Amino acid sequence: MTQLTHDSAEKKLSDMGMGDMPVTEYRPVNPCVCADWFLQYKKLCREFIKTLTDSVDQLAMLNLTQDEFLALIMGRAIPPNMSFRFRIPLTLGGTLDTDNIFMCRTFPHSHQLDIFLINQYGADTIWLPNPTSKVYVPSYNTSGGDGGNATSDRLSQIAAQIIASRGME
Repeated sequence: MTQLTHDSAEKKLSDMGMGDMPVTEYRPVNPCVCADWFLQYKKLCREFIKTLTDSVDQLAMLNLTQDEFLALIMGRAIPPNMSFRFRIPLTLGGTLDTDNIFMCRTFPHSHQLDIFLINQYGADTIWLPNPTSKVYVPSYNTSGGDGGNATSDRLSQIAAQIIASRGME
């Protein structure tokens, strides 16, 4: 067990290639997880996907194919190598709520975040990864060249059309 400080938590994440991932101090509580948590989780994931229409810019930076992007934004399928993560895991007292979820790549990010949390097991205070948006895209993936990002522009236009057709503006 390692008791991290804010600075050492940020350093560990930086060493894992996620130096732009903010952390939040948290004191674990005894979890109260209901027996049908997995059914509720699946429903929650569907609800969360519906909220991603305001995260088109981040989704476009994930280099999804047009089919993967459309399947995600329409709520049909989660792209390969993408995961939903709890900001506060259920095992530490987190809740089944869309505000408690974010999306990131399964490998390497979700995998590394698991290691980051496991290494803090048993500490009185832990540092939880807490990205500022619903979709975590490392900052090194968001910088574009002078010519812009044609994929981002195209996917943003598609998403705008979907949002308009659903009356979600």
